[in-house]
Amino acid sequence: MTNAMAHPATIVIAGGGLAAAKGAEALREEGFDGRIVLASRERHLPYERPPLSKEYLQGASERDKIFVHDEAWYRDHDVDLRLGAEVTAVDASGHRVTLADGDDLGYDRLLLATGSTPRRLPVPGADGDNVRYLRTVDDSDRLRDTLAAAGRVVVVGAGWIGLETAAAARIAGAQVTVVETQPKPLAAVLGSPVSDVFTALHREHGVDFAFNARTSEITGSAVVLDDGARLDADTVIVGVGAAPDVELARSAGLSVDDGVTVGADLRTSNPDVFAVGDIANAYHPLLGRHVRVEHWANALNQPSVAARAMLGKPASYENLPYFFTDQYDLGMEYVGLPDPTRDTEVVIRGDLDAREFIAFWLQNGQVTAAMNVNVWDVTDQTQALIRARTPVDRAALADKNVPLADLE
Repeated sequence: MTNAMAHPATIVIAGGGLAAAKGAEALREEGFDGRIVLASRERHLPYERPPLSKEYLQGASERDKIFVHDEAWYRDHDVDLRLGAEVTAVDASGHRVTLADGDDLGYDRLLLATGSTPRRLPVPGADGDNVRYLRTVDDSDRLRDTLAAAGRVVVVGAGWIGLETAAAARIAGAQVTVVETQPKPLAAVLGSPVSDVFTALHREHGVDFAFNARTSEITGSAVVLDDGARLDADTVIVGVGAAPDVELARSAGLSVDDGVTVGADLRTSNPDVFAVGDIANAYHPLLGRHVRVEHWANALNQPSVAARAMLGKPASYENLPYFFTDQYDLGMEYVGLPDPTRDTEVVIRGDLDAREFIAFWLQNGQVTAAMNVNVWDVTDQTQALIRARTPVDRAALADKNVPLADLE
């Protein structure tokens, strides 16, 4: 058995996405010269997921573009890549893992990067042949092939994935209806009037919406709503959120609460096990609370912090949550995270109707999040406003003639 301060000889990475690949990369960059085993469920090289609902799904990007590294990189950096051989069991006290191919490995440090899985729709027919969920590159390939032939598509869920796939379906020429239980898309995240921008955008491109509607059944040719209405559908795309894949962590006896509970150094309740990406419910020093966000930026940036911590170096993850989307001619970046327990005020700088603006979310007069829509090169300044944690003048914030840097 090792202890938390001993220099590791073997590090196992459980996962096969961006966070896992970046974990291996960061360990080598930090000077770790021991054994690295990266054990992935999928048989593809580790890849990034955002393109799967964006440019790759739309056919605007080649498959080679999604991979984090090519095969030669893992060989050149002496990373033992186990594709199709995910970690199936963890013996935390014995510092051992079991792989899907039956191999049993000892480790000094373990990095969990198991990601998340799409939430299934709990209605009859939700696993029918005409129903698509989007998580893997194979899912994206199937959906892209389907959209090329589908005449009528119903998307269940008007979150980010739902809206991005709706855009891809319209670009492919399908008739699209989006079903959403709330009165607006992204209502809980954006609120009015920003969510109205996305409604108008999609309606301009021919998307129909069924708001305040619940799916009660999916048949081979339709989505049936709870009021009995039937929406004809050749293909149904379900995008109702994702759940962190915490089964390994739970079976290993780690603290699990909406993901794997970790400190700012991404260390779990076991000193030799770390967690990054979608599953990490991490203490954030600036926000003063634990946060878990399923954003690409966490998978990209958390592994370097975990790598330093695994090697006994000072480490703290303090990046603000960051997210981006591209839908039709709208590009957006979102940074920050409002406290869901506090009242929020939205201030707009720019033109909502022209879809060129920055939206700021204020709590107690302080900026806690910002979203720039078709306005670029401002995230450094919006992040500075959030990090300042001081009240701002609302009129100046809304006035695009006042430089953002003057508000810090």
